[in-house]
Amino acid sequence: MSDFNRGIMKFEGADSPLAIALSAIIFLGTIGFLLWWGFTNAYL
Repeated sequence: MSDFNRGIMKFEGADSPLAIALSAIIFLGTIGFLLWWGFTNAYL
């Protein structure tokens, strides 16, 4: 068992490259969306 399976994500495959990539895309996409939303609302 790797150390990644000991935290919040306690399931097999939590440290697979696909799961990490999907998490990164969702996380960075959310940050990008919030930045876009903030700039468009701030400079209307």
